[in-house]
Amino acid sequence: MVVGTGMIKIFIPECRSLKEKRTVVKRIISHVRKTFNVSLAEVGENDNWKRSTLGFAVVGNERSHIDSTMNAVMKCVDDLRLADIIDARKEMLNLPELSADAFLREGKFDES
Repeated sequence: MVVGTGMIKIFIPECRSLKEKRTVVKRIISHVRKTFNVSLAEVGENDNWKRSTLGFAVVGNERSHIDSTMNAVMKCVDDLRLADIIDARKEMLNLPELSADAFLREGKFDES
């Protein structure tokens, strides 16, 4: 299993209030969620009128698919032209397969 995480820092030059900023951020989040199967949320700079940090995560089985999805999410945010991307980062983590039997033996799951 592969977990991809990303962070996008954006600058919204036209904003003059937190209300305007939240409207723009909500539009970005809504569009990305509709387009891609990713988790996305505002994770930083919540009280700054013109800046925001968006965090997202993608989970799947193929590293190449996760990488292309994360690149597409970043491109989608940029293509919306609602905000300027200041910085964008991504990271991928390979997780080993988990055996359900191991958890049952350790008593972590009930079989009921």
